Amino acid sequence: MTTVTAMNTIFLLLSFQAALGAFDNLWHHELQARLPQRTSARHELSLHAAREAIYGVVFVGLAWFEWRGAFAAVLAALLLVELGITLADFLEEDRTRRLPPFERVLHTVLTISYGLFLGLIAPVLWAWVQQPTAMVPAPHGWVSWLFTAYAVGVWAWSVRNVLAAIKLYRTAPPAQPSTTLHARGLQPQPATLITGATGFVGSALVADLVRDGQRVIVLTRDALQARASFGPGVWVVDTLDAIPSETSIDAVVNLAGARVLGMPWTQARRRQLLASRVDTTVAVVSLMRRLQKAPRVLVSASAVGFYGASPNASMEPLDETAPPRPGEFQSDLCAAIEHEARRAEALGVRVVRMRFGVVLGHGGGAYPMQALAARLGLGAVLGDGRQPAPWVHLVDAVGLVRFAMTHQYVQGPVNAVAPDAVTQVTFARALAESFGRRAWLCMPGLPLRALLGEMSSLLLNGQNAMPRAAMAHGYRFVHPRLGGALANLAKPERPGASLARAEY
Repeated sequence: MTTVTAMNTIFLLLSFQAALGAFDNLWHHELQARLPQRTSARHELSLHAAREAIYGVVFVGLAWFEWRGAFAAVLAALLLVELGITLADFLEEDRTRRLPPFERVLHTVLTISYGLFLGLIAPVLWAWVQQPTAMVPAPHGWVSWLFTAYAVGVWAWSVRNVLAAIKLYRTAPPAQPSTTLHARGLQPQPATLITGATGFVGSALVADLVRDGQRVIVLTRDALQARASFGPGVWVVDTLDAIPSETSIDAVVNLAGARVLGMPWTQARRRQLLASRVDTTVAVVSLMRRLQKAPRVLVSASAVGFYGASPNASMEPLDETAPPRPGEFQSDLCAAIEHEARRAEALGVRVVRMRFGVVLGHGGGAYPMQALAARLGLGAVLGDGRQPAPWVHLVDAVGLVRFAMTHQYVQGPVNAVAPDAVTQVTFARALAESFGRRAWLCMPGLPLRALLGEMSSLLLNGQNAMPRAAMAHGYRFVHPRLGGALANLAKPERPGASLARAEY
């Protein structure tokens, strides 16, 4: 094979590698695993950044030069270092998270592709290493410019991953002393059991409880991620059967459930959303029956979707006495969750059904993507914009859960929303203004309804929910007004800073 033919094949293989790598980064690392928001991913992001920096050098170097003599040895060393980084990345992934089957398959294909690349580049490097040391210009026309674009892209991603890793290293919780829950949970101090603890609200709640020195048990499908995120001070289980009946559990917070806004609500998706919440709630109540002493309280997450999304009643103030709307999926879903949670009342457990609005905070939920759009001047009014937009700051979402856990007189449904009820157009404009921008785009409702079906009701209809129960019981919101909450979130996160604390 001539050098020209070999290089053409190499460029084709590297393009394939770049395309698959970009897809893996966007789909798996960003959308699925959300690595930049996970403290446990800081080492993995560091490895990714180093690998992407090397790929940028390889892309530019092969696109414009022949690496002769000692430079060929340098390039070979870089390729071997990249191989070592990839192996270390495999080990780190196995230590910190459970990869879905498709991601494992994709990583296998990428590894095979890289092996083929090494096989093709080896004879070229051998030919170059025997020549006098020099970086000889050898452009390849439009291919060189294409690979320069590849290099700029991976270097930009490398810088982004470096910044994300630095932020996660600075905000990582300090190592806990060896005061973990015993393997069988037999400790004098009662524990708090949290399901859905690796989610947005759950992870903030776990951190808040751990800061207070409380013992926490976490139920999660991904035990690797949870152990890497929370450290040895938290007992992680992947099944409630692992908790012995003699374990002392004071409170249970049930936050489990797949994301409602995402894939279309097909019949299969509806079954998944229902099972991810109802099955876990059933399992939690079953655990309570099995325990020698039932917990004192169950705080079970529901949503203001309980009240449905009828446009005709959208502006009617809704307190916790308002009824559901049978036949609307989001209402039926919330009603089913609450029905199963109330079964714990027969065991003498105080049950609080926490109906969350949209939780705003860094690191998850709806805010990061909305904030990015607003920063770019792409904030949009959805439909006519008059639909209510019930919201609550993450600090108050955690605060309301802690408040419900602590106060014995809080029982039944509680709307976890801020008292500042606003419309979607008001929310969009306030969000844009928090970044010095304007919300000038408008997304008509008809295309959204045609594209999303019934799920569009989450965006185009709303519930004018009011936190009357929380306020009647004396909860004091840290962020009661939308302007103050958005101004707080618009500030850069201070490394190592903790969330503000509500009064529990």
